[in-house]
Amino acid sequence: MKALVPIAAALAVSLWLSTSVAPASRSSPQAQCSLSSTKLVPLTDMGRRKYRGRRGGLYPAGRNRPTPSYQRKGLAAARQVHPIDGKIAFISVGMSNTSLEFAAFKRAADQDLSKSQSVTIVDGAQDGWDAERIRKQPAYWDTLDQRLEEAGVSANQVQVAWLKEAIAGEARRFPKDAAALQADLRAIVRTMRVRYPNLRLVYLSSRTYGGYAITGLNPEPAAYDGAYAVRGLIQERMIGKLKGPWLAWGPYLWTDGLRGRRDGLIWTCDDVQDDGTHPSKSGVQKVVTMLMAFVKSDPTARRWFVERPG
Repeated sequence: MKALVPIAAALAVSLWLSTSVAPASRSSPQAQCSLSSTKLVPLTDMGRRKYRGRRGGLYPAGRNRPTPSYQRKGLAAARQVHPIDGKIAFISVGMSNTSLEFAAFKRAADQDLSKSQSVTIVDGAQDGWDAERIRKQPAYWDTLDQRLEEAGVSANQVQVAWLKEAIAGEARRFPKDAAALQADLRAIVRTMRVRYPNLRLVYLSSRTYGGYAITGLNPEPAAYDGAYAVRGLIQERMIGKLKGPWLAWGPYLWTDGLRGRRDGLIWTCDDVQDDGTHPSKSGVQKVVTMLMAFVKSDPTARRWFVERPG
């Protein structure tokens, strides 16, 4: 559980910010606020428990951190991240939730004096592009390329990515839903490998809590199950079945609503918009806080993200 310690400290700030910006009355009256817990256990808290026959943990064997040998490979990949023509492009890939969160992260990071001046952050996530659509339609990547150009960076300068996706309207039971998302994520990573030849690191996250959802976009338990798709894809990379950039967990965002998880993170109905799916201002702030804590503390991330003295 040591991997969660840096996040726990940051969450104290996040929870304060969430309550300080929340309106006096509920911001999302149409959301299904009564479903404040699914009784599902966050993967990081499962220990020896199982979910439909599958162990928890962010990595195989119930671990929440990479194995030492895989971590060494990640550090080796991180050492290859360096300014190309003066810049390191850090992009997001994903859907509308991802865009809301990463755009806010960019705003915060660009004002953070500890961020390396070499790092250019580009929000490549786009509304309406779930994992299935990105996998099948190249128009997504054309738009991302336009955003890179507008930010003054090229595809060759893209070296790090945050990938967060889901399948819209997912209604299959576990493990079929997770297997389908894992296949989509695999295809997306392979596309990224071709389009961005200097891509070294891809950090993945699964969805936030979906219990308040009133639409079929990605409610529970699909939101919860998505973590098994991420873990499965990372395991493919660990055993060499998948080539290309080093894959690892970024921040694990899911928590069981108001029941929360061991590090203190809760997800209230005020953390979502009217549809119960997209994050509100306070929900976005929680994700930004976790993502910022991750890039500043993870050994493979802080090496390129944080400005070095001198």
